[in-house]
Amino acid sequence: MSNLWIIKDADGNVTNPCIRGEESWVKANFNYVEAFVPPTAPELTAEQEARMWRNMELSSTDKASQTPDWPNRDNILLYRTALRDWPSTSDFPDTKPTL
Repeated sequence: MSNLWIIKDADGNVTNPCIRGEESWVKANFNYVEAFVPPTAPELTAEQEARMWRNMELSSTDKASQTPDWPNRDNILLYRTALRDWPSTSDFPDTKPTL
């Protein structure tokens, strides 16, 4: 199976960040190699996830809030206010505002 490899020089400096090849071929052709391990995304806290959700909700209601004759606009404006205020309430991040 062909894997990804990081090629380094004798001092440990990366000379080629990612090549694909069989382990035997890579090790026969390069003196200093290490298997490439893709980075993992950091775990998000509940607060970070809640803020991301809130930001998406605000973005998705931008057009409605800026269009004077949008149906249900008054409720959308109240919802956006609740979204903006939510992080400073005791409900954050457990209870999301609703439209």
